[in-house]
Amino acid sequence: MSTWQQTQTPYGSGAAPPPPGFFPQGAPYPKADGGYPAAGGYPAAGGYPGAGGYPAAGGYPAAGGYPSGGAYPPPYAQQNVPYYGAGAPENNSFNAPENFGFSDKTIRKNFICKVYSILMCQLLITLIFVAMATFHEATKLYIREHSGLSIIAIIVTFGTLIALACCEDLRRKSPTNFILLFVFTLAESFLLAVSVSRYYPDQVLLALGLTTLICFALTIFAFQTKIDFTVMGGFLTVAVIVLLVASIVAIFFPGKLMTLIIASAGAIIFSLYLIYDTQMMVGGDHKYSISPEEYIFAALTIYVDIINIFMYILAIIGASGDD
Repeated sequence: MSTWQQTQTPYGSGAAPPPPGFFPQGAPYPKADGGYPAAGGYPAAGGYPGAGGYPAAGGYPAAGGYPSGGAYPPPYAQQNVPYYGAGAPENNSFNAPENFGFSDKTIRKNFICKVYSILMCQLLITLIFVAMATFHEATKLYIREHSGLSIIAIIVTFGTLIALACCEDLRRKSPTNFILLFVFTLAESFLLAVSVSRYYPDQVLLALGLTTLICFALTIFAFQTKIDFTVMGGFLTVAVIVLLVASIVAIFFPGKLMTLIIASAGAIIFSLYLIYDTQMMVGGDHKYSISPEEYIFAALTIYVDIINIFMYILAIIGASGDD
């Protein structure tokens, strides 16, 4: 006889049997010390699980494991919703981290549209400067006679570039970020105008056309390809350093061949940078992505890539032409 049967008295010994289905037939009463459940707690006839249906010892949740207040747990779909932040969520809501939801298509689309809107304004300003320096003789003459303006433009360009790239508060605070970006665009456009004033108009137009086609094709490629270029940040940084050193060496050893080599390498490097920065902006399945709050920084990096591609293509065309 089992331990349970030795310590318990079956209901059939002398007492009137309970109604059918109230207790399991042939089973002993529960213990007398509070073992009976509350009124109506017994299941209906046949409601007990079959043999072995009860969980093993310790199978019930630990103390405090049941929901407070007798509330049912939320549906399974809600249980899979990620939870962020400290404390219990209220009203089925949760505190999301700062960058949560950037993968959402709507937020990503709005961010990309904002970046390209800013970029188009920058390129339009630059195009006006380039057109004036290419086709307007009075502007060409003025630029050549006031070489000191180039030094001021260089200082302003590097100053605003460092401020926007290194100071997160400046590039995220409006309207300070827009003012700095506008000043940088003006200074960079003037330097570009100084550079194109040394070339023939047909060379400048050819460079503009090639740059437009290359940048458009690279942008489409960056959006469509499954290759993740965001992991190439270290390689591209090293490549730019090598290019800078080679450019300094070329100052002391000038030559047409050296110019072609450096300009070709520069065009390739900044073409890869354009793909890299575009995928950083797009985010999604790429390993690294830029925050949606960094629309100024994203527009700045892509603008610099396009300007460098144009300058190196123009240098290739100039070096390839007749002296």
